[in-house]
Amino acid sequence: MQALRYARATSIDEAVRMLREGGETARVLAGGTDVIVQARERRRVIDLFVDIKHIPDVMGMTYDAQRGLTVGAAVPLYQVYGNADVARVYPALRAATHVIGGKAIQGRASLGGNLGNSSPAADSIPAMMALDGVAAIAGPNGRREVHVDAFCTGPGRNVLQPGEFIVSLHFPQPVAHSGNAWERFIPRNEMDIAVVNAACALTLEGDVVTAARVALGAVAPTTIMVPGAAEALVGRRLTDDTIAAAGAAAKEAATPIEDMRGTVKQRKHLSDVLVQRVVRAAAEHARSR
Repeated sequence: MQALRYARATSIDEAVRMLREGGETARVLAGGTDVIVQARERRRVIDLFVDIKHIPDVMGMTYDAQRGLTVGAAVPLYQVYGNADVARVYPALRAATHVIGGKAIQGRASLGGNLGNSSPAADSIPAMMALDGVAAIAGPNGRREVHVDAFCTGPGRNVLQPGEFIVSLHFPQPVAHSGNAWERFIPRNEMDIAVVNAACALTLEGDVVTAARVALGAVAPTTIMVPGAAEALVGRRLTDDTIAAAGAAAKEAATPIEDMRGTVKQRKHLSDVLVQRVVRAAAEHARSR
C-alpha cells in the first residue's frame, strides 16, 4: 500500500478544494472498492484520499414520478436495488446493481464509483446509458452535466478533469408504455466480471417501437451505445425478425478483445443473444406497466 493522506469533506465546495490542492494524485473516496485496491496494487499513484461520504448531496436518493430518479454518487448499491421505485420503474438498474460483488461490496460500492472507475466491463454503465442517465459533476470551474453515454473515453479513462468528481446521477422518468432491462453473461460464478453485458430501454405504441436505446459492455474499449440496434427496432412492429435484426446489429457493432474470459467469436455471439433477450424483457416490462 502506498503512503497516503486522508481528508474528510463535508460539502461539495470543500471536496473540490481538497482535490484541487491535492493535485493529480488526489482521488475521491466513496466506497473505495476499486480505488483502494488500485492503490494497494500500485496501479494508481495516490497521495490523498478525499472522503465524500459525509456530503449530503452524494448520499441521498430521491424519486419523483414527474422528474425521475436521482442517486447520489456514493449511495451504496444495496440501497439502490433495494428501493421499491427502482425495482418498479428502473428494473435494468436494479438488475445491474444487484450483481456487483457480494453483500459486503454492495454495502460500500456505488453507481458513482462504478462510473468513475470507467471499466469497459462495468455492470451498471450499460444500464445507466440505456436509461439516458446524466452525471452531475462538480469541480474548480463550477458544475456541469455529462450524459453517461459520453462519460467514458477509454479503459479506466473518462471526461473528469483535475479536481472534478461525480456528485449524483439522474435518470428521467420513463414515458408511458416504456420498459427497460439488463442482462450479462459471466464465465463462471467464481469470476464475477462480465464477458458481455447489455441493456435496453424502449417505448411501445401497441406493437410498434417508437423509441429505443441499446447499450453493450465488455465488447469495446468503453461501454457503447448501439444505434444500429435501435434503428432496427424504431418504427417497426416488435416481431422475431425485428428483434433478430437488433441482435445482428449489436453483433456487428461489437469489437471485443480475446482474453481469459472469452474469445472474440464468443463475445460477438453473446452480443447478439443478450441484446435479443433484453429487448424482449424490456418489451415485457413496457406491457406490464
